[in-house]
This record gives sequence, structure tokens and C-alpha cells, in this order.
Amino acid sequence: MEVCFCAVAAAAFILTVVWTLKQSCDAGYWPAVFGALGASLYFTVPPVCCGAAFLCCSLALLCVTARRTELLPLQGRAVLITGCDSGFGHALAKRLSQMGLQVFAGVLDVNGAGAQQLREQGCENLQVLQLDVTDGFQIETAHLYIHNEVGDSGLWGLVNNAGVLLCPADAELHPVTSYRRCMDVNFLSVVKMCQVFLPLLRRSRGRIVNVSSMAGEVPMPMFAAYGASKAALRVFSKVMRLELSVWGVRVALIQPTGFRTNIFGNSDAINRYREELLTGVSSDAREDYGEEYISSLPSSLTKMSQQSSVDLSPVVDSMCHALLSVKPKPLYTPGVMGWFLPLLHRHFPTAVFDYIITNLLKHTDCEPAGLHIHSDLKLNHLSSDPRTSGPG
Repeated sequence: MEVCFCAVAAAAFILTVVWTLKQSCDAGYWPAVFGALGASLYFTVPPVCCGAAFLCCSLALLCVTARRTELLPLQGRAVLITGCDSGFGHALAKRLSQMGLQVFAGVLDVNGAGAQQLREQGCENLQVLQLDVTDGFQIETAHLYIHNEVGDSGLWGLVNNAGVLLCPADAELHPVTSYRRCMDVNFLSVVKMCQVFLPLLRRSRGRIVNVSSMAGEVPMPMFAAYGASKAALRVFSKVMRLELSVWGVRVALIQPTGFRTNIFGNSDAINRYREELLTGVSSDAREDYGEEYISSLPSSLTKMSQQSSVDLSPVVDSMCHALLSVKPKPLYTPGVMGWFLPLLHRHFPTAVFDYIITNLLKHTDCEPAGLHIHSDLKLNHLSSDPRTSGPG
């Protein structure tokens, strides 16, 4: 009886954990998850219990895998993607057009290199549109064109992919213009796009796919402006998912970790960010942080880019699944640490999370100049305090 009870309890525990992780894991993390659970169970419960528990988990995994591969018919479906100049949007536009979908690829610069590469694909079902998502006139123009193209069949998918990162910096050092720019591009433009294109999406009972970031769920040092805008997008997407379910419109959130795209900018952008930080910071903050520290912050973009994955396929695969799967997920977290960081943030003690995240995401080797001053003052105070002095 005790063995049976242990088996049932272990199986229930594993399935609960696996179901939770399934909401934020890609298929590639399943072996690691099962391996970790198997190792922990091996040392805590009898082998018989392990066998029973893993039998249940294997059946669940087979069901999940089967649902992931079940796709909708592709014929007659049209998708609008923003931010197709490069990165995820560019790769997705190529992938979907090759699959046979009608793709409207919105770009910031219709004469740029990214737009030209898409046109060179030679696919009749891939159309490049000028679409600055912060420009209301361009949004309305794109809507009118797409409405005439898709007619009564409507628009199947809207992928809000366009976004900006700008320069990682302490929240105190971020110019207010950076906060406004991130909110405008990463959040408010998505609101506008959804409001304009939802009538077409309702006709087809289609899909909205919003591209967020891990920084929108997990607080990360130096990402106050970017993370706040993505957090707003995250909540907006969840509310839209609830509200639009009665219309048959599905909403999914893609929450990638580190992937190498043009969002990290180039050398010209890094120099521009450095100038903006130095000229925009207050005199008090400049004195406390020091020019050397402030000047070092934009260079972290190069380091972050080098540490990011060049393989964008996990994100593109998630986007395709969200658009075309019979059973799409509400949340996709492609990339390394995509499931671990949220787990760490939600369930570990705050002190543990703070220590790990501040040391894991250290963007510069410099430290604010004022920290050394405060440290020296503290040491001097302790040495002159008779309560901390030795016997005299």
C-alpha cells in the first residue's frame, strides 16, 4: 500500500511540475527536465515508484509532442509581420512564404537591405510594406492595402515583432526619452496595431502573436526602460487573450531569451548612446557614478550580442507554432534559461534571486565611482568607532 501511495504521489508531483514547466519550456528542454526529475526521484523514492511515475510522464510527453506537430491547413491564410528588416521578423517572413502562406512583411525602411533581401526571394506570396509602427498614417495605409488584398476571408495572423532595446543602463541614468521610446515602440504600437487589424482577424478567427522578452517577466539590472515596456506588453497580451477568446481569436506571447539580432545596434549606435547618457545625466548622478562608468555602459551591447545565440530557429519555430498549431500555447519561452529564470524569480527566496541575477547579468567591469568613496568612508568610520576597536 505504501509503495502504491508513493508511486501515485510521485507521479502527481512530476506531472504537476512538468505541466507548469510545459507552459514555459520548449521541446528541447524536456530531456533536461526529465533527467533532473529522474535523478531526484532515484535518491528519494523506491525504483518501483520511479518507474510508475515515469510511465505517466512518458504518456503525457507523447500527448504534448503529438499536439505540437498537428498543424492547420496552410492554404488561403495571410499573415502580417512587423519588424521584418532583420532578426526574427525577417526569418519568419521567409519561413512562412516558403510554406505557402500569404505574407505581408512590414519594414521600417522599404528601401533598406533587409527589404531588398525579402524581395529577392522571388515569392509572389511575399509582399514588403513600408510600416513604421509608431506612424499612425503608415499603419492605416497598410491596413487599407491588406484589407483590399484579403477581402472577406480576413487576416489570419498578426505578428507584432518590431521592437527596440536601446542602451542598457541604471534606471537613474536612463533619459526619460528612452523610456518614452521603448514604451512607444514596444507597447503602444502593439496596442494600435491590434485595434486597427482586429476587425480583419475576427473575420478569420485568427491569431495574434506578440513578441515580448524575458526582461518583461523577470527584473533584470540595466533593463528598466526595456523591461517596463515588455512587462506592459505581457499584461496587455494576457488581457487580450481573455477578451478575444469569445471571438475565437487566439493570442500568444513569445518571450525569448538571448538571441543575436540587430536590436543590439552597431558601433554608430553605441557611440550615440554614450553621448546621450553623458549629456542627459544630472550633475549629481554624474559625480556619483563617474564618467568612466557611464561611458562603459553602451559597450555592454557588444558583449551581450557576442554572448547571444546566432540560431534564431527556436524563436521562429515558436512563432510558427503559435500561428499554425491546432493547439497553440499562450506562452513560448525559447532560448537558454527561458524556463529557469522565471522559476527562480517566482519560487526562490528574494535574497537568492537578487544575488544570482545581479552576478549572472553583470554587463560591465567598471563600478560607479561613488561606491569606492562610500566604501572608504565606511571603513574610516568603523576604524574610528571605539565600539569596533580592539582593547587599547
